[in-house]
Amino acid sequence: MSDTHYLQWPFFEAPHAQLAHALDTWAAEHIAQSHSADVDAECRALVRLLGQGGWLKHAVGGVAYGGAHDAIDTRSICLIRETLARHSGLADFAFAMQGLGSGAISLAGTDAQKNAYLPRVAAGEAIAAFALSEPDAGSDVAAMQCSARIEGDFAVLNGTKTWISNGGIADFYVVFARSGEAEGARGISAFIVDATTPGFSVPERIDVIAPHPLGTLRFDNCRIPLTQRIGAAGEGFKVAMRTLDVFRTSVAAAALGFSRRALDEALQRATTRKMFKQTLADFQLTQAKLAQMAITIDSSALLVYRAAWQRDQGQNVTKEAAMAKMVSTEGAQQVIDAAVQMWGGMGVVSEVPVERLYREIRALRIYEGATEVQQLIIARELLKDVGHTAPK
Repeated sequence: MSDTHYLQWPFFEAPHAQLAHALDTWAAEHIAQSHSADVDAECRALVRLLGQGGWLKHAVGGVAYGGAHDAIDTRSICLIRETLARHSGLADFAFAMQGLGSGAISLAGTDAQKNAYLPRVAAGEAIAAFALSEPDAGSDVAAMQCSARIEGDFAVLNGTKTWISNGGIADFYVVFARSGEAEGARGISAFIVDATTPGFSVPERIDVIAPHPLGTLRFDNCRIPLTQRIGAAGEGFKVAMRTLDVFRTSVAAAALGFSRRALDEALQRATTRKMFKQTLADFQLTQAKLAQMAITIDSSALLVYRAAWQRDQGQNVTKEAAMAKMVSTEGAQQVIDAAVQMWGGMGVVSEVPVERLYREIRALRIYEGATEVQQLIIARELLKDVGHTAPK
Protein backbone atom coordinates (compact mmCIF):
# COMPACT_ATOMS: atom_id res chain seq x y z
CA MET A 1 0.00 0.00 0.00
CA SER A 2 1.18 3.55 -0.68
CA ASP A 3 2.09 5.93 2.14
CA THR A 4 -0.85 5.91 4.59
CA HIS A 5 0.20 8.61 7.03
CA TYR A 6 -2.66 10.73 5.74
CA LEU A 7 -5.10 8.33 7.44
CA GLN A 8 -3.96 9.88 10.72
CA TRP A 9 -5.25 13.30 9.68
CA PRO A 10 -8.09 14.67 11.84
CA PHE A 11 -10.53 14.26 8.93
CA PHE A 12 -10.72 10.54 9.71
CA GLU A 13 -11.98 8.28 12.48
CA ALA A 14 -10.55 4.87 13.35
CA PRO A 15 -13.04 2.91 11.18
CA HIS A 16 -11.89 4.85 8.10
CA ALA A 17 -8.28 3.69 8.47
CA GLN A 18 -9.47 0.14 9.12
CA LEU A 19 -11.61 0.28 5.98
CA ALA A 20 -8.74 1.51 3.80
CA HIS A 21 -6.32 -1.16 5.06
CA ALA A 22 -8.88 -3.98 4.78
CA LEU A 23 -9.82 -3.03 1.23
CA ASP A 24 -6.19 -2.73 0.15
CA THR A 25 -5.52 -6.26 1.43
CA TRP A 26 -8.66 -7.61 -0.23
CA ALA A 27 -7.99 -5.86 -3.55
CA ALA A 28 -4.42 -7.20 -3.72
CA GLU A 29 -5.84 -10.72 -3.49
CA HIS A 30 -9.01 -10.45 -5.59
CA ILE A 31 -8.52 -7.87 -8.32
CA ALA A 32 -6.53 -9.00 -11.34
CA GLN A 33 -4.13 -6.51 -12.90
CA SER A 34 -4.74 -7.61 -16.49
CA HIS A 35 -7.87 -6.57 -18.37
CA SER A 36 -10.19 -8.81 -20.36
CA ALA A 37 -11.06 -8.10 -23.99
CA ASP A 38 -14.71 -8.31 -22.94
CA VAL A 39 -15.08 -5.16 -20.85
CA ASP A 40 -18.82 -5.70 -20.26
CA ALA A 41 -18.24 -9.14 -18.79
CA GLU A 42 -15.33 -7.92 -16.69
CA CYS A 43 -17.37 -5.03 -15.31
CA ARG A 44 -20.28 -7.32 -14.43
CA ALA A 45 -17.85 -9.68 -12.69
CA LEU A 46 -16.30 -6.82 -10.72
CA VAL A 47 -19.71 -5.62 -9.54
CA ARG A 48 -20.53 -9.13 -8.31
CA LEU A 49 -17.11 -9.42 -6.67
CA LEU A 50 -17.39 -6.05 -4.92
CA GLY A 51 -20.88 -6.98 -3.74
CA GLN A 52 -19.73 -10.34 -2.37
CA GLY A 53 -16.82 -8.61 -0.63
CA GLY A 54 -19.24 -6.26 1.15
CA TRP A 55 -17.74 -3.09 -0.33
CA LEU A 56 -20.83 -2.00 -2.24
CA LYS A 57 -22.67 -1.55 1.05
CA HIS A 58 -20.82 1.75 1.32
CA ALA A 59 -22.21 2.92 -2.04
CA VAL A 60 -25.83 3.05 -0.85
CA GLY A 61 -27.50 4.89 2.01
CA GLY A 62 -29.58 3.19 4.70
CA VAL A 63 -28.74 0.14 6.82
CA ALA A 64 -32.31 -1.04 6.32
CA TYR A 65 -31.66 -1.15 2.56
CA GLY A 66 -28.34 -2.98 2.66
CA GLY A 67 -26.12 0.04 3.26
CA ALA A 68 -23.17 0.21 5.63
CA HIS A 69 -24.47 3.43 7.21
CA ASP A 70 -27.80 5.17 7.62
CA ALA A 71 -26.51 7.89 5.27
CA ILE A 72 -23.75 7.67 2.68
CA ASP A 73 -20.41 8.36 4.39
CA THR A 74 -18.46 10.47 1.92
CA ARG A 75 -15.08 9.75 3.48
CA SER A 76 -15.66 6.01 3.14
CA ILE A 77 -16.72 6.43 -0.49
CA CYS A 78 -13.57 8.45 -1.20
CA LEU A 79 -11.22 6.04 0.56
CA ILE A 80 -12.72 3.10 -1.32
CA ARG A 81 -12.41 4.84 -4.68
CA GLU A 82 -8.85 5.97 -3.96
CA THR A 83 -7.84 2.44 -2.94
CA LEU A 84 -9.56 0.70 -5.84
CA ALA A 85 -8.12 3.21 -8.34
CA ARG A 86 -4.60 2.30 -7.23
CA HIS A 87 -5.34 -1.33 -8.02
CA SER A 88 -7.61 -1.11 -11.07
CA GLY A 89 -9.33 1.74 -12.87
CA LEU A 90 -12.18 -0.55 -13.95
CA ALA A 91 -12.76 -1.77 -10.38
CA ASP A 92 -13.00 1.85 -9.28
CA PHE A 93 -15.45 2.51 -12.12
CA ALA A 94 -17.60 -0.49 -11.18
CA PHE A 95 -17.85 0.68 -7.57
CA ALA A 96 -18.41 4.34 -8.42
CA MET A 97 -21.26 3.69 -10.83
CA GLN A 98 -23.13 1.57 -8.29
CA GLY A 99 -23.05 4.61 -6.03
CA LEU A 100 -23.71 7.30 -8.61
CA GLY A 101 -26.34 5.25 -10.42
CA SER A 102 -28.34 4.64 -7.25
CA GLY A 103 -27.38 7.82 -5.40
CA ALA A 104 -30.57 9.67 -6.23
CA ILE A 105 -32.59 6.79 -4.79
CA SER A 106 -30.49 6.80 -1.60
CA LEU A 107 -30.91 10.55 -1.22
CA ALA A 108 -34.50 11.18 -2.34
CA GLY A 109 -36.22 7.87 -3.10
CA THR A 110 -39.36 6.55 -1.44
CA ASP A 111 -39.19 3.58 0.92
CA ALA A 112 -40.67 1.41 -1.83
CA GLN A 113 -38.03 2.55 -4.32
CA LYS A 114 -35.24 1.99 -1.83
CA ASN A 115 -36.51 -1.49 -0.97
CA ALA A 116 -36.81 -2.42 -4.64
CA TYR A 117 -33.35 -1.29 -5.78
CA LEU A 118 -30.81 -0.54 -3.05
CA PRO A 119 -30.40 -4.03 -1.51
CA ARG A 120 -29.68 -5.45 -4.98
CA VAL A 121 -27.19 -2.67 -5.71
CA ALA A 122 -25.40 -3.29 -2.40
CA ALA A 123 -25.23 -7.03 -3.07
CA GLY A 124 -23.88 -6.57 -6.59
CA GLU A 125 -27.00 -8.22 -8.01
CA ALA A 126 -28.23 -5.19 -10.00
CA ILE A 127 -26.13 -2.74 -12.00
CA ALA A 128 -27.08 0.94 -11.78
CA ALA A 129 -26.60 3.89 -14.15
CA PHE A 130 -27.02 7.68 -13.97
CA ALA A 131 -28.48 9.19 -17.16
CA LEU A 132 -28.13 12.96 -17.22
CA SER A 133 -26.03 14.00 -20.26
CA GLU A 134 -27.46 14.51 -23.74
CA PRO A 135 -25.90 15.27 -27.15
CA ASP A 136 -26.53 19.02 -26.60
CA ALA A 137 -26.77 19.10 -22.81
CA GLY A 138 -23.70 18.04 -20.89
CA SER A 139 -22.56 20.57 -18.31
CA ASP A 140 -25.48 22.81 -19.31
CA VAL A 141 -28.17 20.65 -17.73
CA ALA A 142 -30.83 23.31 -18.28
CA ALA A 143 -30.52 22.70 -22.04
CA MET A 144 -31.95 19.19 -21.60
CA GLN A 145 -34.39 18.07 -24.31
CA CYS A 146 -35.36 14.56 -23.22
CA SER A 147 -39.01 14.92 -22.19
CA ALA A 148 -41.40 13.29 -19.75
CA ARG A 149 -45.05 13.76 -20.71
CA ILE A 150 -47.45 13.00 -17.88
CA GLU A 151 -50.46 10.87 -18.83
CA GLY A 152 -52.55 9.99 -15.80
CA ASP A 153 -50.49 7.79 -13.50
CA PHE A 154 -47.69 7.38 -16.04
CA ALA A 155 -44.80 9.37 -17.47
CA VAL A 156 -43.99 8.91 -21.16
CA LEU A 157 -40.31 9.51 -21.92
CA ASN A 158 -38.99 10.56 -25.32
CA GLY A 159 -35.48 11.59 -26.27
CA THR A 160 -31.82 10.64 -26.14
CA LYS A 161 -29.13 10.40 -23.48
CA THR A 162 -25.45 9.90 -24.28
CA TRP A 163 -22.08 9.35 -22.60
CA ILE A 164 -23.94 7.17 -20.11
CA SER A 165 -21.63 4.95 -18.08
CA ASN A 166 -22.92 1.39 -17.77
CA GLY A 167 -25.05 2.10 -20.84
CA GLY A 168 -25.88 -1.32 -22.24
CA ILE A 169 -25.18 -3.39 -19.12
CA ALA A 170 -27.22 -1.63 -16.41
CA ASP A 171 -30.33 -3.26 -14.98
CA PHE A 172 -31.87 0.15 -14.30
CA TYR A 173 -31.21 3.81 -15.10
CA VAL A 174 -31.93 6.96 -13.10
CA VAL A 175 -33.07 9.24 -15.93
CA PHE A 176 -33.51 13.00 -15.82
CA ALA A 177 -36.09 14.46 -18.21
CA ARG A 178 -37.87 17.73 -18.84
CA SER A 179 -41.30 17.45 -17.26
CA GLY A 180 -42.37 21.04 -17.88
CA GLU A 181 -43.28 22.40 -14.44
CA ALA A 182 -41.14 25.50 -15.14
CA GLU A 183 -38.47 26.78 -17.49
CA GLY A 184 -34.82 25.84 -17.20
CA ALA A 185 -33.55 23.62 -14.44
CA ARG A 186 -36.74 23.89 -12.40
CA GLY A 187 -38.73 21.86 -14.93
CA ILE A 188 -36.78 18.60 -14.72
CA SER A 189 -37.82 15.40 -12.95
CA ALA A 190 -35.98 12.17 -12.14
CA PHE A 191 -37.28 8.69 -12.96
CA ILE A 192 -36.15 5.10 -12.49
CA VAL A 193 -36.30 3.20 -15.77
CA ASP A 194 -35.75 -0.55 -15.79
CA ALA A 195 -33.70 -1.81 -18.73
CA THR A 196 -36.54 -4.14 -19.77
CA THR A 197 -39.09 -1.30 -20.14
CA PRO A 198 -40.71 -1.19 -23.63
CA GLY A 199 -39.59 1.87 -25.57
CA PHE A 200 -36.14 1.89 -23.98
CA SER A 201 -33.10 0.92 -26.05
CA VAL A 202 -29.33 1.34 -26.27
CA PRO A 203 -28.76 2.04 -29.98
CA GLU A 204 -25.06 2.83 -29.71
CA ARG A 205 -22.07 1.81 -27.62
CA ILE A 206 -19.15 4.24 -27.31
CA ASP A 207 -15.48 3.20 -27.25
CA VAL A 208 -13.08 5.40 -25.29
CA ILE A 209 -9.34 5.36 -24.57
CA ALA A 210 -9.76 3.69 -21.16
CA PRO A 211 -12.42 1.08 -22.00
CA HIS A 212 -15.50 0.83 -19.84
CA PRO A 213 -19.20 0.28 -20.62
CA LEU A 214 -20.51 3.49 -22.18
CA GLY A 215 -23.46 4.09 -24.44
CA THR A 216 -26.27 6.17 -25.89
CA LEU A 217 -29.80 5.62 -24.61
CA ARG A 218 -32.99 6.09 -26.57
CA PHE A 219 -36.53 6.59 -25.24
CA ASP A 220 -39.42 6.13 -27.70
CA ASN A 221 -42.73 6.59 -25.91
CA CYS A 222 -41.18 4.79 -22.96
CA ARG A 223 -44.05 4.50 -20.50
CA ILE A 224 -43.28 4.20 -16.78
CA PRO A 225 -45.49 4.50 -13.67
CA LEU A 226 -45.25 7.78 -11.77
CA THR A 227 -44.34 5.67 -8.75
CA GLN A 228 -40.92 5.48 -10.46
CA ARG A 229 -40.40 9.23 -10.13
CA ILE A 230 -37.73 10.16 -7.57
CA GLY A 231 -38.77 13.14 -5.49
CA ALA A 232 -41.46 15.62 -6.45
CA ALA A 233 -42.24 16.82 -9.95
CA GLY A 234 -39.75 19.43 -11.13
CA GLU A 235 -37.16 18.59 -8.44
CA GLY A 236 -34.94 16.42 -10.62
CA PHE A 237 -32.23 19.04 -11.02
CA LYS A 238 -31.92 19.40 -7.25
CA VAL A 239 -31.73 15.63 -6.90
CA ALA A 240 -29.04 15.45 -9.58
CA MET A 241 -26.95 18.19 -7.96
CA ARG A 242 -27.23 16.60 -4.51
CA THR A 243 -26.05 13.32 -6.01
CA LEU A 244 -23.15 14.96 -7.82
CA ASP A 245 -22.08 16.82 -4.69
CA VAL A 246 -21.47 13.42 -3.07
CA PHE A 247 -19.80 11.71 -5.98
CA ARG A 248 -17.88 14.66 -7.48
CA THR A 249 -15.63 14.53 -4.42
CA SER A 250 -15.15 10.82 -5.01
CA VAL A 251 -14.00 11.49 -8.59
CA ALA A 252 -11.23 13.56 -7.03
CA ALA A 253 -10.43 10.63 -4.74
CA ALA A 254 -10.15 8.27 -7.71
CA ALA A 255 -7.71 10.69 -9.36
CA LEU A 256 -5.78 10.72 -6.09
CA GLY A 257 -5.57 6.92 -6.22
CA PHE A 258 -4.21 7.08 -9.76
CA SER A 259 -1.64 9.67 -8.60
CA ARG A 260 -0.47 7.51 -5.70
CA ARG A 261 -0.04 4.49 -7.98
CA ALA A 262 1.90 6.64 -10.46
CA LEU A 263 4.25 7.85 -7.72
CA ASP A 264 4.79 4.26 -6.54
CA GLU A 265 5.68 3.23 -10.10
CA ALA A 266 7.95 6.26 -10.54
CA LEU A 267 9.82 5.51 -7.30
CA GLN A 268 10.26 1.88 -8.28
CA ARG A 269 11.61 2.84 -11.70
CA ALA A 270 13.82 5.68 -10.42
CA THR A 271 15.51 3.53 -7.79
CA THR A 272 16.21 0.54 -10.07
CA ARG A 273 16.87 2.08 -13.49
CA LYS A 274 20.64 2.33 -14.11
CA MET A 275 21.91 5.28 -16.11
CA PHE A 276 25.44 6.70 -16.45
CA LYS A 277 26.78 4.52 -13.60
CA GLN A 278 24.09 5.58 -11.15
CA THR A 279 20.36 5.19 -10.72
CA LEU A 280 17.79 7.55 -12.17
CA ALA A 281 16.95 8.57 -8.59
CA ASP A 282 20.46 9.93 -8.07
CA PHE A 283 19.89 12.76 -10.55
CA GLN A 284 18.75 16.03 -9.01
CA LEU A 285 16.28 16.52 -11.88
CA THR A 286 14.59 13.27 -10.89
CA GLN A 287 14.57 14.20 -7.21
CA ALA A 288 12.96 17.56 -7.98
CA LYS A 289 10.27 15.85 -10.06
CA LEU A 290 9.55 13.28 -7.34
CA ALA A 291 9.26 16.07 -4.78
CA GLN A 292 6.77 17.95 -6.96
CA MET A 293 4.73 14.78 -7.46
CA ALA A 294 4.53 14.23 -3.69
CA ILE A 295 3.53 17.85 -3.07
CA THR A 296 0.79 17.64 -5.71
CA ILE A 297 -0.57 14.45 -4.16
CA ASP A 298 -0.71 15.82 -0.63
CA SER A 299 -2.26 19.09 -1.80
CA SER A 300 -4.96 17.13 -3.61
CA ALA A 301 -5.56 14.83 -0.66
CA LEU A 302 -6.09 17.77 1.70
CA LEU A 303 -8.76 19.23 -0.58
CA VAL A 304 -10.43 15.86 -1.20
CA TYR A 305 -10.76 14.89 2.43
CA ARG A 306 -11.64 18.39 3.58
CA ALA A 307 -14.64 18.30 1.22
CA ALA A 308 -15.54 14.75 2.26
CA TRP A 309 -15.32 15.60 5.97
CA GLN A 310 -17.36 18.78 5.55
CA ARG A 311 -20.14 16.91 3.74
CA ASP A 312 -20.21 14.26 6.44
CA GLN A 313 -20.70 17.09 8.95
CA GLY A 314 -23.79 18.17 7.01
CA GLN A 315 -22.21 21.21 5.37
CA ASN A 316 -22.78 22.41 1.82
CA VAL A 317 -19.70 21.49 -0.21
CA THR A 318 -20.50 22.71 -3.71
CA LYS A 319 -17.42 24.95 -3.80
CA GLU A 320 -15.15 22.58 -1.86
CA ALA A 321 -16.08 19.56 -4.00
CA ALA A 322 -15.41 21.56 -7.16
CA MET A 323 -12.01 22.63 -5.83
CA ALA A 324 -11.11 19.05 -4.91
CA LYS A 325 -12.25 17.70 -8.26
CA MET A 326 -10.36 20.30 -10.25
CA VAL A 327 -7.08 20.21 -8.32
CA SER A 328 -6.97 16.44 -7.91
CA THR A 329 -7.72 15.55 -11.55
CA GLU A 330 -5.44 18.22 -13.04
CA GLY A 331 -2.69 17.30 -10.58
CA ALA A 332 -3.04 13.60 -11.33
CA GLN A 333 -2.54 14.28 -15.02
CA GLN A 334 0.76 16.01 -14.18
CA VAL A 335 1.91 13.29 -11.77
CA ILE A 336 1.11 10.49 -14.21
CA ASP A 337 2.77 12.30 -17.09
CA ALA A 338 5.93 12.65 -14.98
CA ALA A 339 5.83 8.93 -14.14
CA VAL A 340 5.52 8.03 -17.83
CA GLN A 341 8.51 10.25 -18.56
CA MET A 342 10.60 8.43 -15.95
CA TRP A 343 9.69 5.10 -17.46
CA GLY A 344 10.91 6.30 -20.86
CA GLY A 345 10.06 4.08 -23.80
CA MET A 346 8.59 1.44 -21.52
CA GLY A 347 6.11 4.06 -20.28
CA VAL A 348 4.17 3.99 -23.53
CA VAL A 349 4.05 0.22 -23.95
CA SER A 350 0.45 -0.96 -23.88
CA GLU A 351 -0.82 -2.14 -20.46
CA VAL A 352 2.32 -1.14 -18.55
CA PRO A 353 0.81 0.40 -15.37
CA VAL A 354 1.85 3.99 -16.12
CA GLU A 355 0.56 3.74 -19.69
CA ARG A 356 -2.78 2.48 -18.41
CA LEU A 357 -2.90 5.28 -15.85
CA TYR A 358 -2.17 7.80 -18.61
CA ARG A 359 -5.29 6.68 -20.46
CA GLU A 360 -7.44 6.32 -17.37
CA ILE A 361 -6.86 9.79 -15.93
CA ARG A 362 -7.82 11.77 -19.02
CA ALA A 363 -11.57 11.28 -18.77
CA LEU A 364 -11.67 12.33 -15.11
CA ARG A 365 -10.78 15.89 -16.12
CA ILE A 366 -14.02 15.95 -18.14
CA TYR A 367 -16.77 13.84 -16.61
CA GLU A 368 -18.99 15.05 -13.75
CA GLY A 369 -18.07 18.57 -14.82
CA ALA A 370 -14.97 19.50 -16.83
CA THR A 371 -12.23 21.53 -15.18
CA GLU A 372 -13.51 24.71 -16.79
CA VAL A 373 -16.97 24.07 -15.35
CA GLN A 374 -15.46 23.57 -11.89
CA GLN A 375 -13.82 26.98 -12.22
CA LEU A 376 -17.22 28.51 -13.00
CA ILE A 377 -18.79 26.76 -10.00
CA ILE A 378 -16.05 27.97 -7.66
CA ALA A 379 -16.29 31.56 -8.93
CA ARG A 380 -20.09 31.51 -8.71
CA GLU A 381 -19.97 30.40 -5.08
CA LEU A 382 -17.36 33.04 -4.24
CA LEU A 383 -19.48 35.77 -5.83
CA LYS A 384 -22.58 34.50 -4.04
CA ASP A 385 -20.72 34.85 -0.74
CA VAL A 386 -20.25 38.58 -1.36
CA GLY A 387 -23.85 39.10 -2.47
CA HIS A 388 -23.31 39.23 -6.21
CA THR A 389 -26.18 37.69 -8.19
CA ALA A 390 -25.57 36.61 -11.78
CA PRO A 391 -28.21 37.57 -14.38
CA LYS A 392 -30.87 34.93 -15.05
